[in-house]
Amino acid sequence: MSFPDHSSQLGAGPDLKNIEVMLNHSELFRAECKGLILETDKAWRRMQNDDKKRLDQRVRDIQFLIKELELKLEEVILETDALITLQSSVVKAVEGTKEPLRVTVLCLEERMKRVPAERVEDEVERELLKEQEVLKGVASLLERTLEQMSEQIRLNRSAKYHLEKDLKEKSEAQHIDNSCVVMTTHSIGNLQLSTTKSTGLPSLTVTPKQWENISDINIAKAEHQKTNSESMRALVQSVLEQTAADMQKQFQATTTAFQTHIQEIKSVKSQMEEKLPEILSEISSQERLREDLQVAITENEHSLNLAKTRLAMRLQRPSKEQCYDLAQAQLLTEIQHLTSHIKKLREETAQSQEQQRALVRCKLRLEEDVNMKASSLYIDEVICTQLREPVRTHTF
Repeated sequence: MSFPDHSSQLGAGPDLKNIEVMLNHSELFRAECKGLILETDKAWRRMQNDDKKRLDQRVRDIQFLIKELELKLEEVILETDALITLQSSVVKAVEGTKEPLRVTVLCLEERMKRVPAERVEDEVERELLKEQEVLKGVASLLERTLEQMSEQIRLNRSAKYHLEKDLKEKSEAQHIDNSCVVMTTHSIGNLQLSTTKSTGLPSLTVTPKQWENISDINIAKAEHQKTNSESMRALVQSVLEQTAADMQKQFQATTTAFQTHIQEIKSVKSQMEEKLPEILSEISSQERLREDLQVAITENEHSLNLAKTRLAMRLQRPSKEQCYDLAQAQLLTEIQHLTSHIKKLREETAQSQEQQRALVRCKLRLEEDVNMKASSLYIDEVICTQLREPVRTHTF
């Protein structure tokens, strides 16, 4: 502001008019400055209040997402722990197939030690082979299940990692925004000095919608893996129950086949053993029969010799006395009959000897069969039964 110079007109005294104008201008300027001060004071107070509201709203938004993330994180952790616990049950189930399979293979090997005549594909053999197939199938299925569970656990942990990372970043952002809320012009201190070193603002490329979507995506991925994990747990539990039932059913079927076969062997062996005394008795009877036949042959031979001697002596009668009388005819008939009897007795003796030899061969075969049955019975009833007795199938 410029003022007219009137000092030359009034001499050396002050220009009261100019002074009055100057005072008026000064007072007006002061009034304008006070108004500006009041206006700027209201403006910064309003802006700080708006800042605080926006920051408070931002903190609430972050807190809401943190709660959502924490809830989903807890669910994922619990689900992962449940899956790991179930995984240990599957591991036990896999281990539980090894001993029964080893016993089944041993039983098959032991039964191969039976004599060739007894090495037939009976019901026990078929059930043992089926049991071996069932156990191998169960073990293979459980091992594949373990691989799938390991992959699902990895996916769960990956979802957990992203949730934790998001939570950590959200917590840091919440802490910063909380600090901004309580910050005043008197509390910035050294913070102001450190922040004023940077002359430019960082490039903020994440929009609020994108910021919210990041957590939504992490939560959605975690929910998806949790759902998959729950489905897998239900499936695995069903697999464990079904495989245990299959193993138990087949084990019982094989045990029943063993019991039935053992009873059959015992029955056949008992029948064979009952026949042995009969055969031995018959062999003895044949021996006694031959002795009786031999006695009869001897007696008939003596009678034949007697008749022949009588006939020969009668041939010494005088010629006129050599009459073909009834005595002569009787002697000739007697010799004929005795000769026939002796022949028949000798034939029967030979037949008795053949019968005895056949009975001896039968006895030997029967004793051999009894021994084979005893050997098979020992393998099935003693060795295999003792091997299978400790085996137990459980529901895991």
